[in-house]
Amino acid sequence: MIPIGVDYDKVMREDARLIILRALSEQVNESLSSSTIELVLQTFVIRQPRSWIHGEMEYLRLMGAITVVDAGSVKIGTLTDLGWRHLLRETIIEGVKRPSRAVIPPAGSSHA
Repeated sequence: MIPIGVDYDKVMREDARLIILRALSEQVNESLSSSTIELVLQTFVIRQPRSWIHGEMEYLRLMGAITVVDAGSVKIGTLTDLGWRHLLRETIIEGVKRPSRAVIPPAGSSHA
């Protein structure tokens, strides 16, 4: 639960940025258009206009987590090594929610 007095807009932006990085990491070419990112964010009940999504992509670009290419009315985001390192918890990118730890079963476990 988020405590009272928390900046919900900030929390939503940090969550959205992590969701964007994760969505990019799931693609074979590590790239998605902003129109597809819009659909991904809606799955997580983040319903914002495309201009807002472009702003979050620009933030991630400025932080070095993604590259962005204009393609008409959409933008194409591609994950960078720094973005991957954030997802792997090897580094922290300010303004992007930290991913939760992956649960990795011990070697030799029947869950491996």
